[in-house]
Amino acid sequence: MKIRVVTMGRHYHETEDLPEFLELQEQASLDQAIERLRQLLPPGVDFPGSCLIALSGKHVGSIDSHSAVPLSDGDELMLLAPVAGG
Repeated sequence: MKIRVVTMGRHYHETEDLPEFLELQEQASLDQAIERLRQLLPPGVDFPGSCLIALSGKHVGSIDSHSAVPLSDGDELMLLAPVAGG
């Protein structure tokens, strides 16, 4: 299956080399996709635990606490690292 990956927010430049599309086995889970993306990050870089996750437009939690959801071909996985400001 193929899903689209979008990263935004704080430290977005550290994820700019992640592929726009990620190939996964059929019936892959959200956790498997996150783990695969972590493997593709530069050494020493990780997604912050507070990074929000949306799957095809639906909020499913954060890196530290998210729903265990299956993925479907064509899903869009968005990772949004919060930014501080006022």
